[in-house]
Amino acid sequence: MCLSRFYPDEYAPSVFAIDYQKLFDLGYRGLLFDIDNTLVHHGDDGTPETDALLRRIESIGLRVLMLSNNDDARIRRFLKNLPGVPFVSMAGKPKKQGYLKALEVLGIDRAQAVVIGDQVFTDIFGANRCNIAGILVRFIHPDPAAPIGKRRRAEQLVLRLWQKNERKHRRLHAVRNEGETKAHEADETETVL
Repeated sequence: MCLSRFYPDEYAPSVFAIDYQKLFDLGYRGLLFDIDNTLVHHGDDGTPETDALLRRIESIGLRVLMLSNNDDARIRRFLKNLPGVPFVSMAGKPKKQGYLKALEVLGIDRAQAVVIGDQVFTDIFGANRCNIAGILVRFIHPDPAAPIGKRRRAEQLVLRLWQKNERKHRRLHAVRNEGETKAHEADETETVL
């Protein structure tokens, strides 16, 4: 299998470092977010910061949807302060059906959607299988000193190769929020390299 199937279109240190206005200006209309280790640490409820971010994104004109392999109860708990946000639970990522159902729920086509997640082998691979743009964010890890698993190590290898491939690197034309970028440059270098 070609490794480029795992390459994201863009990388950002966090969901807070993405320039959502730029995504809207580029013609995107819907964002399919993973929850655990993308928006909050695994299993955590939504925070005032993530709630505010999702509201701000919607105020720009982008629709948001939670695309998760978790069950309904977990997603509803995360969205308790955002009752109108749609979701697809038990999505089966990286299989296509969850992504396609999300597009149907939002009423948009593939070219108008962006997947945002923390895992190369689920979120990004599934997005690529469906020809949907994907932004990989650094996974939320509460203890940076703690060891990471084999899967995360394999992801780091894929990301190193991605960085060397000019045709695949940064295909969304620098969607990162420049104000946030400088604050996270050291983190990105550590994580990606």
